[in-house]
Amino acid sequence: MRSQVVIVVTLVLNAALFALNLDIAIVSGSRAVLAQAIYSVTDLVGAGLLLFGLYASQLPADYRHPFGRGKERFYWSLISIVVTFTIAGLLALSAGVAQYSSPAPITHIGEALLVVGATLTVSAVGIAVTLREVRRSQTTLQAFLESRRIGLKSVFYQDVVSIVGCLAAFVALVIIYRTGRYEADGAAAIIEGVLLVITGIVLTLESRGLLIGQALDPAEARTILSVVEQDPRVAKVRALQSMVLGPEDALLALRVNFHDGLTTDQIEKAIDEVTLALQRSHPVLRHVIIEPES
Repeated sequence: MRSQVVIVVTLVLNAALFALNLDIAIVSGSRAVLAQAIYSVTDLVGAGLLLFGLYASQLPADYRHPFGRGKERFYWSLISIVVTFTIAGLLALSAGVAQYSSPAPITHIGEALLVVGATLTVSAVGIAVTLREVRRSQTTLQAFLESRRIGLKSVFYQDVVSIVGCLAAFVALVIIYRTGRYEADGAAAIIEGVLLVITGIVLTLESRGLLIGQALDPAEARTILSVVEQDPRVAKVRALQSMVLGPEDALLALRVNFHDGLTTDQIEKAIDEVTLALQRSHPVLRHVIIEPES
């Protein structure tokens, strides 16, 4: 997937959304629209952090980083999640609680409804761009959501939460227009804040596992074993250890027992050929270490 395409589109769209939402939030006094403005600016900052992490992860390996810097994407994704979901969620909650407990009048409801509709449309466009990139990479939505692309998943969930928040804000503004109950505006901001915080917690826990050294999925490990054991020179795989180094980068260490009677040159050739077979079948395995064992 072209991660930079999704991130850059998110940056541009959220810059426009922030200006639009903030202007209407100030004019109308709506906390629900203000929550969208807060979310847009934190989303903008988060997308910038994701873009920085993407480019930092592409720096070449060096003495201090012999396996490259793929985990930069996990680290900056975590920071982006904290900014986009946790901080935005808490600010939206605070504004919503204040409006719900001490309702202030909401004006310019027509303009507020229009900006909510525009925000919903832009969020839908963001989702469409992500789904287009998912299809372009010839994968399914389920596989994408189960993947290690934590940064892109956070962008996708941002748009989903934004759409839910827009629907809540739309309902609240209609209620205010029909009944004059201004606390509905605060309730909408609270709903969006709660959704942001919960989503942020879920993504943070997923990021933690990747940052501290998560292994490849058991299903991937089994297919790796099948590739190695298909080689007629391999008697048994004694140990398999792995570590995810990035969304598309992993380290694999194997302890392999080869059949008796092989010379040193034959074992070395077998190691090279098994490594090549693994990297062809699993491109994510950029670093493969095979230790022969008698």
